[in-house]
Amino acid sequence: MRKNIRAMLFFAGLFWVALTTLTAMPVYAHEIRPAALELVQEVDGTVSVLWKQPILSGRKLKMRPVLPAQCRAPAQTEQIISGNVVAERWNTRCSLDRGYIAIEGLDRTLTDVFVRIRTGDGAETTHILRPASPQLDLGEKRDSSAAAYLFIGTQHMLLGWDHLLFLLGLLLLTPIRQLLWVVTAFTLGHSITLAITAFGYLALPSEPVELLIALSIFFLAIEVVRKWSGKTSITIRQPWLVALAFGLLHGLGFAGALADIGLPKDQELWALLLFNLGVELGQLLFVALLLLVMWLASRSGLEQRKWLEWPAVYAVGILGAFFTLTRIF
Repeated sequence: MRKNIRAMLFFAGLFWVALTTLTAMPVYAHEIRPAALELVQEVDGTVSVLWKQPILSGRKLKMRPVLPAQCRAPAQTEQIISGNVVAERWNTRCSLDRGYIAIEGLDRTLTDVFVRIRTGDGAETTHILRPASPQLDLGEKRDSSAAAYLFIGTQHMLLGWDHLLFLLGLLLLTPIRQLLWVVTAFTLGHSITLAITAFGYLALPSEPVELLIALSIFFLAIEVVRKWSGKTSITIRQPWLVALAFGLLHGLGFAGALADIGLPKDQELWALLLFNLGVELGQLLFVALLLLVMWLASRSGLEQRKWLEWPAVYAVGILGAFFTLTRIF
């Protein structure tokens, strides 16, 4: 009896932490998407600056790039708002081989900044600035242009509440023996649309994509409840089909994050593969965590359906419905 009480408290606490985390994440959904700073230097020393940052609740985040001291401040900038991103362009003149680049205000956000620098000789490097390290020393060796995409892909998956909720719904719907095929179908689906969109063959506005992703989460919750009620449908009989179909949709969401930072010149395919690999790594880590929780529940003697699966499917359904409504209104 005492063992069951401890197990119940453990899983109740675990579920509460997961629920509060997922509930809080949408508040910062756009802030979690990376910002991007691109500096392209011409042979004559002119530097073209592109600064892109996500919009949260209709407002820009309170952060701005601070260029090296030798870079002259621009007389004016061009600002364009597109979807959930605001882009700002200006030109300056300076050398990019010394000094510091910093993002003022980054330490007060949850986002990262992807910095791409191309010098006059055509060499291109990248770096990721984080809230804990918002400054870049131009004199130090930086990450390779493509390798940083692995981290961005993993981060986008693990911090993407919508994709995580969808995976949780898939796990609740799918028998363990079919889980490998279902996750593979989801991977195939989002890999296809991610590649097509990243190379410019498909472009859709972000608002309807985000609405449909939220609807896919709510739909899965309904199907899980129908399955547990003894009903059937093609989704319940062949969950890999819905995983493949909605995977195509979620790939458009991944492409939105990739579009924020762009692909490095002459390394587009390699960067895309690494970004997708990062997404898969994050996906596997999350699925492994869910399977571990389910295994621990089965070992504890806890009534898994009552104390774990029902609260989880309610969380998926409620959050899916809530985010669907917020995207409509």
